[in-house]
Amino acid sequence: MSMKNESVARQSGTVFSILVIISLAHLLNDMMQSVIPSIYPLLKEKYALTFGQIGVITLVFQMASSLLQPFIGQYADKHPQPYSLSIGMLFTLVGLLLVAFAGSFAWILVAVCVIGCGSSIFHPEATRIAQLAAGQRAGLAQSIFQVGGNGGSAIGPLLAVAVIIPFGQSAIGAFALVALVASLMLHKVGTWYKGRLQEIKKKVVVPNAAVAALSQKQIHWAFFILIVLIFSKYFYLSCMTSYFTFFLIDKFGISISASQLCLFAFLAAVAIGTVIGGFLGDRYGRKYVIWCSIFGAAPFTLLLPYVNFTLTIILAIIIGLVISSAFSAIVVYATELKPGKVGMVAGVFFGLMFGLGGIGSAFFGWLADRTSIMFIFQVSTLLPLLGVITGFLPDIEGKGRRKK
Repeated sequence: MSMKNESVARQSGTVFSILVIISLAHLLNDMMQSVIPSIYPLLKEKYALTFGQIGVITLVFQMASSLLQPFIGQYADKHPQPYSLSIGMLFTLVGLLLVAFAGSFAWILVAVCVIGCGSSIFHPEATRIAQLAAGQRAGLAQSIFQVGGNGGSAIGPLLAVAVIIPFGQSAIGAFALVALVASLMLHKVGTWYKGRLQEIKKKVVVPNAAVAALSQKQIHWAFFILIVLIFSKYFYLSCMTSYFTFFLIDKFGISISASQLCLFAFLAAVAIGTVIGGFLGDRYGRKYVIWCSIFGAAPFTLLLPYVNFTLTIILAIIIGLVISSAFSAIVVYATELKPGKVGMVAGVFFGLMFGLGGIGSAFFGWLADRTSIMFIFQVSTLLPLLGVITGFLPDIEGKGRRKK
């Protein structure tokens, strides 16, 4: 890092150069992974898959992404691995090549499992690095990191339209080069992280006064509420991400390419909402952002299945902006409950994000096969109503929010 950046870091406490690199790497990581659900219509037609099998693909990917993350995060808290991010990206590279040349449903499952393992290695340690570079702006730093992932997820459908749909499944192999570039970028971040390890070891992490006053029962209750909120958010998002294109094609008769552009609009709104949520969480309190984000999305989700095409897209964009602002706030809120265990907490919540998303996709795929695409959208719209339980979270931030 340059002398100028070092000076800025000392003044603000926030190392934006590292945050930008880690966010860009997150963008490339999630962009490559989002290509998979973006080509579901292509895979469904080519291999004559059912909606249930589409859901199983997502389930295998998401479970591989989720089950290892808490353990990797816990291990990283005790034994930081500066260059593990580069290694995780190489898993993604191999998985993409397997997807490109998979000739059966079984090989597709193997390929997405390898990609999921790469994701499970990447997220916990990357979150630790983002918090280390955050200074006093934990919410903003988490959002900068997270918006890279959301931005990458939004770009995936565009790449599917521009590259994969015209040239076929084998074109996915070209994205292995992107994984190689991302791995090299993360090697630079690993070098910076390695240089900070001695400082980390000397730092004594203590909870703030509000957290220290909580009993273990209250902390466990708070974590339970956060888990329910993650469930409501990502079960709903799994339905939107995996089946929104099918919903639009089924209800309005639009083309696959047009449906991908609509999915991009929704995912782009998710990316923008993530940044807004981090800023508002630092300024006004994370509990209020979580509350407004999940419960506040409910009126719009309830309307979405019953309106015309134009209003459907408008509502999808609003939902993306509103509901996406919660995750960064949830992660930072949880790390404040368990100071010094950023990797473990990040692993748990990223693991829940992927795991519940996968289970939700499989569940809604199974339900769609037995009912209809319209029915699963009518049911899923009720999930954000669970956001009302945010009111039971303890206030651990006090009233003196930073007003800068």
